[in-house]
Amino acid sequence: MALTATPYKFNLQLSDLDRGLYPSVRLTVARHPSETPVRLAARLLAYALWYDERLEFGRGLSNVDEPALWEKSLDGRVLHWIEVGQPDAERLDRAARRDQRVSLLAYGNLAPWEEKHLPSLARLDRLRIAAPDQQALETLAAGLQRSIEWSVMVSEGALYVTDAEGQHDMGLRWVK
Repeated sequence: MALTATPYKFNLQLSDLDRGLYPSVRLTVARHPSETPVRLAARLLAYALWYDERLEFGRGLSNVDEPALWEKSLDGRVLHWIEVGQPDAERLDRAARRDQRVSLLAYGNLAPWEEKHLPSLARLDRLRIAAPDQQALETLAAGLQRSIEWSVMVSEGALYVTDAEGQHDMGLRWVK
């Protein structure tokens, strides 16, 4: 018997001071059976960080041809391809050749990944890479419930999340 995705209700109060956006968003996010709570938290952070009203969650782990999130134009072109984790440089390069913007919210032990992939990614002008503090991300992920209520503030490239446990300074580092 195949395992099914677990739905999570996500309520986001976003205050993006950098872009002047203040939306209130309610949506349902599916967590793949093999997805860790940390990856789910990273996808939700990426959604808040690069929010747009047309931003959608891709099938990600279920479909390797889709990113974790993407923004499409009305005619179906991909305007913003967003990955989470530590994808291969080839995947990011392929997306950067096709799509207008490519972003990555990288997490985990990044030193080996950066050493291996950053030199080849340096030439990609359309690519932006952000990395939240790993401990803060793990703390945030540990508190995830099936109903998630977050207030997120983005200010001067920094990310702050308030949930039922309190406020978390995500210590966002812009790698590229």
